[in-house]
Amino acid sequence: MDILLYNSLSKKKDLFVPLNRDLVGVYTCGPTVYNTASIGNFRAFLFADLLVRTLRFNGLEVKWVMNITDVGHLTDDADQGEDKMEKGSREQGMTAWEIAQTHTDEFYLDMDRFHIVRPDVLPKATDHIQEQVDLIQILEKKGHTYTISDGVYFDTSTIFNYGVLRGSIEPDKKEARIEENREKKHSADFALWKFSSQEEHRQMEWDSPWGVGFPGWHIECTAMSMKELGDLFDIHTGGVDHKMIHHPNEMAQAQGSKGTSEARVWMHNEFLLVDGGKMSKSLGNVYTAEQLREHGFDPVVFRYLILTAHYRQQLNFTWDSLAAAQSALKRLRCIVREWEMPSVGSAEYEVRFLEAVNNDLDTPRAIALVWELVNDSTLAGSSKAQTLKKWDAVLGLGLLDYIARPLVVSDEVQKLVDARARARLAMDWEEGDTLRAQIAELGYHVDDTADGQKLSEL
Repeated sequence: MDILLYNSLSKKKDLFVPLNRDLVGVYTCGPTVYNTASIGNFRAFLFADLLVRTLRFNGLEVKWVMNITDVGHLTDDADQGEDKMEKGSREQGMTAWEIAQTHTDEFYLDMDRFHIVRPDVLPKATDHIQEQVDLIQILEKKGHTYTISDGVYFDTSTIFNYGVLRGSIEPDKKEARIEENREKKHSADFALWKFSSQEEHRQMEWDSPWGVGFPGWHIECTAMSMKELGDLFDIHTGGVDHKMIHHPNEMAQAQGSKGTSEARVWMHNEFLLVDGGKMSKSLGNVYTAEQLREHGFDPVVFRYLILTAHYRQQLNFTWDSLAAAQSALKRLRCIVREWEMPSVGSAEYEVRFLEAVNNDLDTPRAIALVWELVNDSTLAGSSKAQTLKKWDAVLGLGLLDYIARPLVVSDEVQKLVDARARARLAMDWEEGDTLRAQIAELGYHVDDTADGQKLSEL
């Protein structure tokens, strides 16, 4: 079945045709590990995970590369400000190297919590300094660079269609009026290699043909993606914020060095809002996976919430919306526990699901199909189980742990449930409520049904 993906470069849905049918190359801009990645950051990673799962669901072999930025990302994406790693070191009382390792390990843990498939390659910028230097030298030989007092810069005027990805070939006029570095030839020019200042002691710096310093943020992605996937690969993903600066700069580096657009398809997810507004540290609404857990939510609930919105639509996060997602996922888990073991799936439903996810990852439609399947009284539970088992390879909700697996509780919980049944039989409602509260403290909710008490996990 055909796969349609929205390409930010062509600005329309395109039929996806792999460069190499035997192996699809996907590159994702990963985290800058100066701090804990937020749920806003993770929307981009969950989107990329969904894309890779969908490609594999279609029988394609995929090599997925996601970089780890552990040097060179300044506090202002446009090459001004302080290196985020150095700033994080000062604020958190650890070396820049310790900061990077701590938050890289944390990122891997959170990937598992969100059920994100581990990328095939997770290259670190600091492990690829030579590749970045080599690429800058190629750009230099081809006349795309110049040197000023604080570093080596890319001359964007040497690229015919610079900025085409963001929709304007010329730099934004407002941007041009804010000339933060008057030595630059053009406001859109960006750093390839920054020199270490004699006034500061940097923890992360290297020798280079141009002097001691560190690579710019943009060069790492081009160098590492080309190393792992070749001069031109299939798909590059990232947040919509990268369309303005980072990705146009990556593309310029690829065009200048290899004459390619780096990737044939560029895909971007929209922002995650919080309570209708921007996620911001100053507003105290930058949440992490651990904070979701502290509020009583399994991070996979956030994954379910993400799936209810299309990746190219802004999604408004609230604690109420997360609670609604939790209720829906709990209900789904309870229902699938009652099904028989998976047998033969429903071909009709499976085709409709594939049509949904192959239409630019239409997960809202896919989730709607899940509930249509669940509520379809014409299908046997075993058929539903097999169908949903297949779908979960894309959805990543971990439903295999629940399908046809009745809830098993400890003896302590079962004694409380039995005692509550006796209390209700004796019409001792107060005792019944007390026992319900004790059961809840142990992590279970009790529903009173015509068939007796039904337990579900909180």
